[in-house]
Amino acid sequence: MIARPLYLNALRSLRNVPLVKILAGVRRCGKSTILAMLREDLIASGIPEERIVWRTYTSEHIDHALDDREMYLDIRERTKGRGFCYLLLDEVQEIENWEKAINSLLEEGDTDIYVTGSNSRLMVSEISTYLSGRYVSIPVFPLSFGEYLDFRAAGHDPQTDPKKLFDAYLRTGGFPVIAANTFDVQTACQIVEGIFASVVEHDIARRYHIARYELFTRVVNYVLENVGKTFSANAIVKFLRAEGRSLTVESVYNYLAWLEKAFVVSRCRRYDLQGNVVLKTQEKFFVVDSGFKYCRLGFNRKSIASMLENIIYFELKRRKYDVYIGKDGTREIDFIAMQKDERLYVQVCRQLPEDSDRETASLLAIRDQYPKYVVTMEDLPAYNEKGVRIMHIADFLLQEKW
Repeated sequence: MIARPLYLNALRSLRNVPLVKILAGVRRCGKSTILAMLREDLIASGIPEERIVWRTYTSEHIDHALDDREMYLDIRERTKGRGFCYLLLDEVQEIENWEKAINSLLEEGDTDIYVTGSNSRLMVSEISTYLSGRYVSIPVFPLSFGEYLDFRAAGHDPQTDPKKLFDAYLRTGGFPVIAANTFDVQTACQIVEGIFASVVEHDIARRYHIARYELFTRVVNYVLENVGKTFSANAIVKFLRAEGRSLTVESVYNYLAWLEKAFVVSRCRRYDLQGNVVLKTQEKFFVVDSGFKYCRLGFNRKSIASMLENIIYFELKRRKYDVYIGKDGTREIDFIAMQKDERLYVQVCRQLPEDSDRETASLLAIRDQYPKYVVTMEDLPAYNEKGVRIMHIADFLLQEKW
């Protein structure tokens, strides 16, 4: 296994804290492997193996559907007489009302509990009152670019130049199964599209009993086609009407919400710098992995700039920033990232225009001392221009601290 210290360090910091630790993210992003890393880490720290209980709740691992009562009794039987135990419970969303069993175990106080899951039952908004205030959610994403390079190196990829490897990361994304193998582009896209189809079918269409599946997938494709662009539910309805199809605004709102709850997309709101307020209009959606767009719709060079934004957005989210689109009067800043008392401003472009002031002007108009960046795909050494740092996206993503 290739270490993912971002998550392992987070879990270490929460060890023996009386809260349920929830690792939640899109399918195949590596949650189960992180749980396995946690098991090895526990053993390395001196925890006897018999006090570590691992259960996986997919149909391949249990011979019949369990309810929450059976789940509780099964775990109690496995921990009986072993003292304080560490529970590593994978894909708990497959158990209806799993929160009841976990809550009972938590109240008994003789276990440290870690769970993973792949759909909306693991989202904060859908965890029932049984665990209210008694859990911490750790979002898990596909590989960062830094992790992607680690996986490629472990697979003995002869290419070592980060700027050249970034092109593959952009096109086929950061799912561990892709990064850990040397698939050709066609095979990689088939795998990624299979992951996407599984999410759309199992975590959304089946759960929410979507009757008009073909129309739902058209909305999904519209969202993917417009990653990083502002659009509204009304715009989607009008687009479909022009194609001779009918869908209500309410249905579109539901579809967008369900895509979020399955961790497929993330909504980025707009922040007014002058009013210091989050706006409720002109938000954007970003897709959790660039491979989802390109492997489903094909590669299009015209969309590279928006997908660079997409990659930077999720890197900021990985590093626990609150991320917004910036509005400063009539000017727009691609990203304002906030973390406690810190801020970061980022403009993104595929290539610098001949007059680079076009990209730096919005940043220079902000009269504060927080870091400001223009990030590009141009192969140039990083440099400062009037206090704005201009650098290649690969260098930006690999920079330990901004």
